[in-house]
Amino acid sequence: MAGRWMDFGQYGAKGAPGAEALGTAIESMVTGIASPVDSERGLAARLRYLTATDAGYEAMDRAGIHVSPRTLMAWLAEERSPNRANLGRLDAAYWDLRRRNVAADLKRRLHNDGRGTRVEINPVNQSAVDRKHQRDLSSRSVNVRDLDLWDRAVDAWMDDDLEELDAVWDEIIEDLGSDYDAYSNVSSIGWAA
Repeated sequence: MAGRWMDFGQYGAKGAPGAEALGTAIESMVTGIASPVDSERGLAARLRYLTATDAGYEAMDRAGIHVSPRTLMAWLAEERSPNRANLGRLDAAYWDLRRRNVAADLKRRLHNDGRGTRVEINPVNQSAVDRKHQRDLSSRSVNVRDLDLWDRAVDAWMDDDLEELDAVWDEIIEDLGSDYDAYSNVSSIGWAA
């Protein structure tokens, strides 16, 4: 398991576990409707997206939206507006469905036709750490070509499985050689996929 810095942050280093950074980087690849849910445009777009397929109705059910078909039709026709609680649920349902719909595309993009994806790893921020306690760290990069690893990462992200993301992160940083443990916590990671 990554995170062998038992007292991480004790001397003022700032960063996050690699597993969290991995999940954040995957999440940043998910784009969607920019208009807020409480705007006419944002609400209409979310409702159209959610009511276009059975999966959208399932997402609304998971989010706790239990309204009559008549109420839903009134929302779609813009005759009535959802209350604040249902607006929040509609937004949650939209992003849940969006994540599910883009998961396969994320895997394809990260696989990169079998070439994998180069991951840029930025070490923890040690600017607040006294010089005598600082570690000699620099940004590193590794090309993750193991397609199964990307599948596992996206699936773990979808399931909010931080333990599996941590196991995936461990396998990614092993390619850094003997210095890999210094990157169990990072300030950020990124890639162009």
